[in-house]
Amino acid sequence: MTYLKLDEDNQIYYEYVKPENDKSTFIFVNALTGNTTAWNGDIGLQIAKQGYGYIAYNFRGQDKSKFEKDLVLDTELIVSDLIKLIEHLNPKKFILVGLSIGGLYASLAIEKGINALGLVLVNTLRKQSSRLTWINKTMVNAARVGGSALLMDMNMPVIASPLFLEKMEKNALNPENYIPFNENDGVFKLMKGSLNASWDFNWGGLDLPVLVMTGHYDRVFRIPEDIDELSNQIPNCKRVEIEDCGHLIPLENPLLFSEYLINFVKKIN
Repeated sequence: MTYLKLDEDNQIYYEYVKPENDKSTFIFVNALTGNTTAWNGDIGLQIAKQGYGYIAYNFRGQDKSKFEKDLVLDTELIVSDLIKLIEHLNPKKFILVGLSIGGLYASLAIEKGINALGLVLVNTLRKQSSRLTWINKTMVNAARVGGSALLMDMNMPVIASPLFLEKMEKNALNPENYIPFNENDGVFKLMKGSLNASWDFNWGGLDLPVLVMTGHYDRVFRIPEDIDELSNQIPNCKRVEIEDCGHLIPLENPLLFSEYLINFVKKIN
């Protein structure tokens, strides 16, 4: 296992498969409740098969990464860690790929000067609103009561495709799994920290090729007219609409997702 050690109490777990020759590297930025397993299976295999590299890592607060107890795991810290990891590993050419709020973190890193070749936003685009604030606060409250299991059971029917629901059902809907998060649990601290994230990002300031991927079964964050408006602000934007996936496209159809990534980087090059 590989870590970027920040100090005695803080470290970032990462996996790095280097590209062949002069090919690009994909850097995957998790959702709040995600981890490297979203990327290092079929997606990583397909990317490596084509000679591309990838970096998958876990935020402080996620599996195998380490944080000091009293640390606030907010947007500023997550973006700062992403920048530190990129500077540490120094991939020569890379594309940032962010799932959900991970796309916002990737975009903020670019805004701070990270020189990416391209950016992929997977069900990221949304507007700051009272509705979004309500959803995010409710998710934190649900996690406080029943942990990640209750959160997933509540969310899956409105963010995932029917096929993915069938796949997940055998390990879901069991009240015995509803174990409250401890206030110092890493994922819970990440969720609380995300409540202060601002979605009023200047999407029009992204001066690089951007791929916006949207799953139609996402009935929570997908507001088509908002995505249309925000996408149109991005100067160099290509859009992909996936009707048979929801919010978790990389998990729901990893092979199709990999194909879109590879086609995107080929067109950039």
